[in-house]
Amino acid sequence: MSPRKRILDHLKSAGPTSAGSLGEVFGITKMAALQHLHAMELEGVVKREAKPGVSGRPTFLWSLTAAAAKFFPDAHAELAVSLIACLNESLGPEALDKLIKTRSRHQLQSYRREIEPTDSLRQKLEALAAIRSREGYMAGVEKLQDRNGYLLVEKHCPICIAATNCTGLCREELNVFRKLLGNKVEVKRTEHIVAGALRCAYLVRPVCET
Repeated sequence: MSPRKRILDHLKSAGPTSAGSLGEVFGITKMAALQHLHAMELEGVVKREAKPGVSGRPTFLWSLTAAAAKFFPDAHAELAVSLIACLNESLGPEALDKLIKTRSRHQLQSYRREIEPTDSLRQKLEALAAIRSREGYMAGVEKLQDRNGYLLVEKHCPICIAATNCTGLCREELNVFRKLLGNKVEVKRTEHIVAGALRCAYLVRPVCET
């Protein structure tokens, strides 16, 4: 186990700790502990808070930030898959589908609060990509050079395990995009992580009126 992971584990179990105390626990100097802590502070996984010291000089106590959660076991995905299976078994596929649609309705309402209906298509997509990136999808917008439209690209799927076990999640997310952008815009998924692609991509373009 690396020194940094050992420090993270100690902060997780012991709570806010000074660099000097960390040095004593791991048999290293305070300066060596500070070097690790400062590096992790730059990464955003630890933070420090000044506490009044005995001699009047503050003592800095180090603790974990929310971003440090990625270094510890996370059973959310397994729990989601288990709940999906249990709901399907106990209440049936219709109840599962109703639950997914309720989630999508809440998702759509949330997105609409942040996206102006009068914005241009590009502005709406940029805003949507920002929201999705905040949710962990690593989203971006690409302008298509050879046609009138854009690609909404997502390079990561934070719900991939659940989506693999419940295809309705992906179906409803596509419907959310379509409802959000309106009936004058065509949205088509062209690449799909769940199907084995490296990313999810959505072709988005205005509907040609005849």
